[in-house]
Amino acid sequence: MKIPRWSFITFFLILAVAVIGPMSLSKGPQETVAKPFAPPVWSGGDAPPPFSGNLSPASKEMTIEWDWDAPENLTLRGQLAYDKEVTARLVWTTPEGSKYTLSSFQGSGVWSIDLDARDMTFKTALGIPPFAGATSLLFPSRGLHVLSLEGPSPSEGSLELVLPGGRWGLLGTDQRGRDVLSLFIVGIRVSLLVGISATLIASLLGLSIGLASGYLGGVADNLIMRVVDVLLSIPILPILMVLVGIWGKGLWQLVLILGLFSWMGTARTVRSLALSLRESCYVENLRSIGAGSWYILYRHLLPEAMPVVLAAVSLGVPGAILAEAGLSFLGLSDPRIISWGRMLHEAHGFGAFTAGAWWLIIPPGLGISIICLVFLDMGRSIEEMADPRLRGGGKS
Repeated sequence: MKIPRWSFITFFLILAVAVIGPMSLSKGPQETVAKPFAPPVWSGGDAPPPFSGNLSPASKEMTIEWDWDAPENLTLRGQLAYDKEVTARLVWTTPEGSKYTLSSFQGSGVWSIDLDARDMTFKTALGIPPFAGATSLLFPSRGLHVLSLEGPSPSEGSLELVLPGGRWGLLGTDQRGRDVLSLFIVGIRVSLLVGISATLIASLLGLSIGLASGYLGGVADNLIMRVVDVLLSIPILPILMVLVGIWGKGLWQLVLILGLFSWMGTARTVRSLALSLRESCYVENLRSIGAGSWYILYRHLLPEAMPVVLAAVSLGVPGAILAEAGLSFLGLSDPRIISWGRMLHEAHGFGAFTAGAWWLIIPPGLGISIICLVFLDMGRSIEEMADPRLRGGGKS
């Protein structure tokens, strides 16, 4: 059994990640998960990783083993419900044994807690100046810190403690504190959608126009080819920029623009094939027995042209993906849509290149390169299927 080429295996893996990946994300790609420009967890350094924990009726105490300097922030949010009159408080204990009351409650009902170490009221409650750092007080040294709920157990509810840390995930965060891995996974879907959709539109146009031009010949062929020559002589990027400015920056506008200005090469290739087949013996025999032009095009010339069109599709997808990435990098795409080109545009605009935030640059750039190589190899494979002479003596 012949093993499929690496490009087909890689393509199906990328397709699986594009379909399943966004659904498996615990948080949305637009949510802030850590501080801006946080490096990946595995990159090392002295920055602490993020921490989160919960207090609940079943677990009224939380221990935090902190071996780094004081974190930049601390948040504690949630609700606790009591069925009777109680007196309760949240106590923070440092490794030295110092205790601080973060919040207190007396009465019955719901105790709502929303604490942020940057708030002035929180700092005033701790007895420190408004411009001092609350986390420096709560984390005076490295070691074991304890957050406990003193008082009767609540009937229901929970509290979440979050320490953002200085590192995050496999690919860090961007300038807004968003997870770069989540953005990268979502960007796969957009790049594939734009590349494949735009190429299918261009291939259908090129196939139809190329078959009609090559089979009809004469004045129609000359007129169509002159239009193709004019379109090929126009620089595409400025035209795309103008049309994006006129039609808008939506995703489907971009797909339509790329499709309408990418069909000329396919049309010329299919026309050449149709010209050679138009004078062949079996086409002449079909005409002699009364076969119509539509029948000849649909039942005979179209199947002959399909291998060429499939190769053009595989080779056209990288061009469409690169065009979308280029337009997105120039800021001509919808800012609400996450794509690899948009990631590079925002990384450039917010100084990731000068700040050395390589985790914002390498993943989308490498993703664009890999997916283009995959489709180029797939196109090569389809060409070998259509023309066995390209296999080099039967070896793939």
